[in-house]
Amino acid sequence: MTFRKISLTFLIIVLGVASAHAKKEPKYGKYGQARQLTPEQAALVEKAVAREKVLIKNIQQRTPLVETYIQNTKPDLKLYSVPVSDEYTLSRVDFGKGFFDKTYAPRSASNNNNKHKFFKGSFASITGLTKALGLEKFTYSPTGFMQMMFLDPTGFDTSHYVFSFVRKEFLGSVRTWVYDVHPKVPGMGRFYGRVWVEDEDGNVVRFNGTYTGPTSEDSSKYYFHFDSWRMNVQPGIWLPVAIYVEETNRIEGDTKTVGLKAQTHFWGYSLKLPTRDSENVSIKVDDAVDNSQDSQDVGPLQASRLWITQAENNVIDRLVEAGLVAPLNQGGYENKVLDQIVINLVVPNNLAFTDQLHTRVLLSTTVETTTVGNTILISKGLIDSLPNEPAIASVVAMELAHIAMGHHIDTRYAFNDRLLFPDESTFQRIDMYHSDHDNLEAAKKAMEYLQNSMYKDQLPTAGLFYAQLVDREKVLKGLNTPKLGDSLLKADGTPWMADLQKMSPKLNWDDLTQSAALPLGSWLKTDPWDDKVHMLTAKRYAPMNARDKMPFEVTPIFYKLQRYDLASVQVPAAPAGAAPAADQPTTGPDAAPPTTTPPPPPAGQPGDADATPPPAAPGAQPAAGNTNTPPAPPPNPQ
Repeated sequence: MTFRKISLTFLIIVLGVASAHAKKEPKYGKYGQARQLTPEQAALVEKAVAREKVLIKNIQQRTPLVETYIQNTKPDLKLYSVPVSDEYTLSRVDFGKGFFDKTYAPRSASNNNNKHKFFKGSFASITGLTKALGLEKFTYSPTGFMQMMFLDPTGFDTSHYVFSFVRKEFLGSVRTWVYDVHPKVPGMGRFYGRVWVEDEDGNVVRFNGTYTGPTSEDSSKYYFHFDSWRMNVQPGIWLPVAIYVEETNRIEGDTKTVGLKAQTHFWGYSLKLPTRDSENVSIKVDDAVDNSQDSQDVGPLQASRLWITQAENNVIDRLVEAGLVAPLNQGGYENKVLDQIVINLVVPNNLAFTDQLHTRVLLSTTVETTTVGNTILISKGLIDSLPNEPAIASVVAMELAHIAMGHHIDTRYAFNDRLLFPDESTFQRIDMYHSDHDNLEAAKKAMEYLQNSMYKDQLPTAGLFYAQLVDREKVLKGLNTPKLGDSLLKADGTPWMADLQKMSPKLNWDDLTQSAALPLGSWLKTDPWDDKVHMLTAKRYAPMNARDKMPFEVTPIFYKLQRYDLASVQVPAAPAGAAPAADQPTTGPDAAPPTTTPPPPPAGQPGDADATPPPAAPGAQPAAGNTNTPPAPPPNPQ
């Protein structure tokens, strides 16, 4: 049997889920004998059915950003599987225009033209932004991956499904009851698999499985298997946060075996206008004292710099409003790590900036970076894949050079009306990339900064990252194609920091002490409600074999869930599975909930290759001998 690439239009008609060749799923009625539910178990199922309807209503009121990153893979003798190509989509979706409260109509291979198009209203915004990103020819349907947010939006109830109780299990500190679920009636696109229902209000917090395919024997349309997670983002509100998709054995043609791994992330559920605290305005206006005579005049150079700063502030605020840049998180990753690295480069190079430098995080998975005025923007995907502090410093050094050399964005953005356009047009309207000439100059200057810094003896380890990036550049075009800023690679695939790459040792998969690049999702997590980024608290382990390295690869997702009353006191739930070899939760009917208080950071231990104390607070003196640290050393397992 062969894998057929189906057109986008046809995918939307069949619930939008991208089709792949996989094992044929069992026919209806052959899911095994259902176990009789106790009254208590049945009551929780009824709660779950009711809460699914509430969840759909909550989503209808939101316009989150939805990002899907797909890596197609092939088997590999040494590494088990390796990526061979990738796809990337990003959109802000208005789900209020995409839902239809209609009775579920069974669908078969001959019933593909019905009007039940669940994401019809959202499709326009997705395709519009897809064109803006230059992704018109993508293979997979983003609406298909989004549909995995739901079990069955129109028919998830005991009339259409059979529930079998499995066990009680903790997901983080949330106790859940686990049920196996399969459809009771025939129809295409029905969920079957396993669901986790939290025991207080009956919300489904996780479901794992696939959808039923068509009944015709000669059809090649099959649904992907997926693992879908939800989070308690506000009191009483659970919303989708991430989906992991995996198919390890598909056949394309007669001999070509291909696989697929994908992650879909949701954030921006509560997007709002950003606020900016002005350094020149006092909050208290009562009993104000007129000090206007003490004010200094503004000279031409300072006026020019203030004009650039005004454009910078307008652009950053617009990107925060669109959900593309994380809001400021005082005491967060930007301050604890990125700002300190800036200081570690500025001080030894005697760089005197009249205005304060800032670092911010782009929320996209794509590997890119840029500057806006005196603000350095680094994408979450880039930070997640950087293996250590010297590698991060190499990225920061180049952006610092752009600022020092006056490579700023177009000052037309100092006029705020130029930024009054829809969020989906952000990629088209804001030009934040530098010219090739500017990038070459900045790369040369960045090497000078690094040679004068505390990182000078660790530059070969930083160069390994660029060597790994080049090694997988051809197969990861989507990951290395910037959407707002600059790529780390030239058009010919060589890095701008080529001198740094030349200093690195040769890539060696069998050298387990060599960490060139990390899997995606290794360092940061995004709060799906307010878009702030936080450091993962997952413990990292040294690889046991070459397969554990997984540079730039998509990996499974696992969340240690918390209820909102706990999460409001601490950092929101962390996806432990995003980090390599994260601990698994305690399971079983008598499992006890793990502690909700993160343990203190450990000292370096044998076997924890990257376990080191966190960087000093911004403004502290750089600590000699602490340059081989990862960007955000995590504490013990959550």
